[in-house]
Amino acid sequence: MVRPLLAGVSGLLAGYAALAVAELVAGLVRPGAGPVTAVGGAAIDRTPAPVKDWAIRSFGENDKAVLLWGMLAVIALLAAGLGLLAGRHRRAGAAGILLFGVVGALAAIGRPDSDSYADALPSLTGAVAGAALLYLLSGRLPAPSREAASDGEAETGWDRRRFLVAASAAAAASTGAGVAGRLLGGARAENAAASRAAVVLPAPREPAAPLPRGAQLRIPGISAFTTPNRDFYRVDTALVVPKVDAGAWRLRIHGQGVRRPLSLSFQDLLGRELIERDITLTCVSNEVGGPYAGHARWIGVRLRELLAEAGVRPPSRGGPADQLVSRSVDGMTIGTPVEDVMDGRDALLAVGMNGEPLPFDHGFPVRMVVPGLYGYVSACKWIQDIELTTFDAYDAYWVKRDWAVRAPIKTQARIDTPKPFARPGAGTVMVGGVAWAQHRGIEKVEVRVDDGPWERADLAPVPSTDTWRQWSYPWRAAPGSHTLTVRATDGTGTTQTEKRTRTIPDGASGWHSVVVSVE
Repeated sequence: MVRPLLAGVSGLLAGYAALAVAELVAGLVRPGAGPVTAVGGAAIDRTPAPVKDWAIRSFGENDKAVLLWGMLAVIALLAAGLGLLAGRHRRAGAAGILLFGVVGALAAIGRPDSDSYADALPSLTGAVAGAALLYLLSGRLPAPSREAASDGEAETGWDRRRFLVAASAAAAASTGAGVAGRLLGGARAENAAASRAAVVLPAPREPAAPLPRGAQLRIPGISAFTTPNRDFYRVDTALVVPKVDAGAWRLRIHGQGVRRPLSLSFQDLLGRELIERDITLTCVSNEVGGPYAGHARWIGVRLRELLAEAGVRPPSRGGPADQLVSRSVDGMTIGTPVEDVMDGRDALLAVGMNGEPLPFDHGFPVRMVVPGLYGYVSACKWIQDIELTTFDAYDAYWVKRDWAVRAPIKTQARIDTPKPFARPGAGTVMVGGVAWAQHRGIEKVEVRVDDGPWERADLAPVPSTDTWRQWSYPWRAAPGSHTLTVRATDGTGTTQTEKRTRTIPDGASGWHSVVVSVE
């Protein structure tokens, strides 16, 4: 029993060493080239859309943490298994680690943000270190029985002290390598953080007007009209949030119909005419009644003005490109209709969010914000490239994964209070929530109790049609179990459909309901 146990420990130490050395080399090459990040990113890219949708529903913004811990658990099991294999076949166990290094290297150079074969070095170097350590430790295991010995290997002597010294030294060296790698990667992150801390957003030439009085209803449990940055939802594929140095950042605008290509620095954007706008964003992964909607006050540059400066014309005016493909620093591609960006709505290259530079989680230094479109076709974070092309010529990231090409936000209403299964007292109960139909606006919200008639709710004022709208309904609640249902009508006169659909391919639909028990 001692030999298999120590063989498994040897495999775990070898796997730890491989990851630690890879982390160190990635700190020298590029943090995103590390094997965990690269393989994790590749796994995300290859996960079927329904599985991703399930992960978001099940784990919310913790989906990436779940993936990371799951990967580390699998790596630990595989490493222990290779240790057991090495206990019987030293060369085969070491070769297994080398094989996983090759997998990591291929994943790294295959990532969209990879631009050099040097990205293969972290995985390969780590694998060599891990394989060498496993070969060394497996040679210091207690001698196998003659029946178990194979591969022509002689029995090995057992020296507990030599094994413990080698294992302890390997663990210490691996920890040191991992810490050094973290420090190297942390130095880059510190530079990015320093560049963000140094940003002073100029006063916008077109500031947003104060929110109308009463936009925020005084009803306990209702969502804040303006979502604090720390509470704003985050749904993306970045396993590790990119930390971009604003001083080194540049944006390129090029492609079909671009007569004057542009290359802009962060300071170039800050020096342009900035505007401030209230805009509500919604994720296409938001289920009916879900949390993935939020409102912020954004500061940025009108995207249509930049495109016009580059000589771009929308399709309605004879422009050859109907799709704007934005690319982030981590290789994400998002396709947006050129017509929507240039039709007069406040489509922005945003640099500020709720009065401060964009948080890293939300796209610092620059991101896109387009009212009326789900984020997966408009809200590119960490943007660095804009290419004008056509929908026929190019499928962006999510379109390749069976999501719709065009995705205007569907009209939705949500009950924030009372919560499902609440037990309010009999009498007047304030029912409240939010409704949204960005760029069309909300004209009416109705509430139904059980199978009774639809009753109009009271609507709070809003600054524009690009924001969500709070609503309230004083309900005379009688004892018993009741179902509350809400629906909204947008500015075009269209009432949201009762028909329930999944989020795939272009957003969920249906009425939101909650069941409460009145006491």
